[in-house]
Amino acid sequence: MRIGLLGTGPWARVAHAPALGGHQDLDFAGVWGRRPDAARELADLHGTRAYDDVDALLADVDAVAVALPPAVQAELAVRAARAGCHLLLDKPLAPTVPQGQAVVDAAEAAGVASVVFFTTRFQSGPEAWIGEQARVGGWFTGRAHWLGAVFTAGDSPFAASPWRREKGALWDVGPHALSVLLPVLGEARRVTATAYGPGDTVHLVLDHLGGASSSLTLSLTAPPAAAGAMVELRGDAGVTCLPETSEGAVPALTRALDALLTAARTGTAHSCDAAFALRVTRVLATAETLLHGAPR
Repeated sequence: MRIGLLGTGPWARVAHAPALGGHQDLDFAGVWGRRPDAARELADLHGTRAYDDVDALLADVDAVAVALPPAVQAELAVRAARAGCHLLLDKPLAPTVPQGQAVVDAAEAAGVASVVFFTTRFQSGPEAWIGEQARVGGWFTGRAHWLGAVFTAGDSPFAASPWRREKGALWDVGPHALSVLLPVLGEARRVTATAYGPGDTVHLVLDHLGGASSSLTLSLTAPPAAAGAMVELRGDAGVTCLPETSEGAVPALTRALDALLTAARTGTAHSCDAAFALRVTRVLATAETLLHGAPR
């Protein structure tokens, strides 16, 4: 499969390009970015071609991997799907539900496969744990803390990202927490409570279709010493926690590419496809609306 990369920022450089270039079943065919100089630099680094015209790249490949801000991703994902390209997308799928729905509709209409890269879902240990807890069932409640120090550590390459500054932890790390909780506890029936915390920190309470409830604490402004992710489940089987992993982004992204290849070959949708990412987007959008009316 020939695949192109859309995006040249820090995430494209440290994760997408190495994963695409190192995958034995993919032909890393080219790079397009909004900054042509950056596209040429990244393409040269990985021995591939830089494209000045995104539509020319779409015409030359079978699939695209997207490492762009959510609003830009949503627009280009629709164009790529209409051009017949399979989609490896990043979270969040889109900054609004209508934009996310447009991606889902375009992929379904074109009959192309989609996989959205929720990092934890493609790390081997956490992936196995999520599957096992979904099979066990009987969960009473869950809680997730997803605390980043992007805005406090002082050395994060993602701190200057305009969309992260605008949307904050809810939209950046919220998808990670939801990607773990929803497959285990069931779809979110409603967001029952929201509250602001320090900085961009937000707290959510969800009511799930399976009967359980969950709470989420999300932040990109945590003290560096407090940063980290935790998911705990309590139910008939007792108490269990998401296992920690030192597995980096590139191996996980390689598994996401494997999943895209399988979905494209078999026509069977992956559990982390654009439709699942749209359900995550609906929760985020609902929480955002509620937070806009909450006191700070």
